[in-house]
Amino acid sequence: MSCFSKKSSTLRYLLASALCLSVWTGAQAQAQPFPNKPVKLIVTYPAGGSSDLMGRIMGQKLSDAWGQPVIIENRSGAAGSIGMEYAARQPADGYSFVVANLGPAAVNPLISKVPYNMDRDFVPVSLTAVGPNVLVVPAASPFKSLADLLAAARAKPEALNFGTSGPGSMSHLAGEMIMRQAKVKMTQIPYKGGGLAVTDLIAGQLSMMVSDALPVSQHIKTGRLRPLAVTSATRMSMLPDVPTFAEAGLDGLVANNWWGVYLPAKTPKAVVDSYVAVLKKVMADPDLKERFAALGVDAMASSQEEFVSFFGAETAKYGKLVADNNIKAE
Repeated sequence: MSCFSKKSSTLRYLLASALCLSVWTGAQAQAQPFPNKPVKLIVTYPAGGSSDLMGRIMGQKLSDAWGQPVIIENRSGAAGSIGMEYAARQPADGYSFVVANLGPAAVNPLISKVPYNMDRDFVPVSLTAVGPNVLVVPAASPFKSLADLLAAARAKPEALNFGTSGPGSMSHLAGEMIMRQAKVKMTQIPYKGGGLAVTDLIAGQLSMMVSDALPVSQHIKTGRLRPLAVTSATRMSMLPDVPTFAEAGLDGLVANNWWGVYLPAKTPKAVVDSYVAVLKKVMADPDLKERFAALGVDAMASSQEEFVSFFGAETAKYGKLVADNNIKAE
């Protein structure tokens, strides 16, 4: 029977027409490939930092690939936990995703009670970037090498200090790793942000700091800070003359920042698979890789299985460090 029967009254005709149009529109929407409307990219840190800058670069490339706008939404606070909770509560339709890093994804749940569960609330999609940290000292520091710094720390336990962006931050964890492996004691000076710590480091109020590359790279170039070692397994392209910790005498000390894409739990597999495919293409884009490198990180894409394995290893590594040193959030 036709939706538009000749015997229908005018009212029934209009109602039937509306019903047919609704069914047709719904079918058309379902037939369109994902995505067919703007997508929200959630960044768990404020605008202007490494995570935000990478998110905006990635967002533009995804927008080009999808033919749909990618809207950046910064949800910062509580060391990234606020943004993760917000991301976990988004509809599981693929139109919201979060770029999470080591802190809120792996470390925060180890040191405090967070309102989300990585296994329950998220689908891991792909690792997207890895970046080393840099051990830096003020330009006026007497320490010309890691060996100099560690010798001074052994000579006067706890006399030296190191700045961090708070308990459980990478700057704190890396400092704890150095002390554990080198068997020295230094005093942690926590700040409410890495930028404040860098400012005091330049002023000579701190002995050292382990920082991600972006906040300190310009100060290294201008000679206000001196890099002593990088936390990656191989030297950084940004700082090719700076040795790794292994080269400088602490073999096996690797402490990298990393970032990855997560979707809300129960996102349809077809949508997850489409993310995996588009990220593989986008993260290999030469322009994106060059712009990420300028931020001190290496762009990449992984399979879901590789990401899950990597995340498990990182959680185990830092879980032991947190437990051994009784690290807790303030």
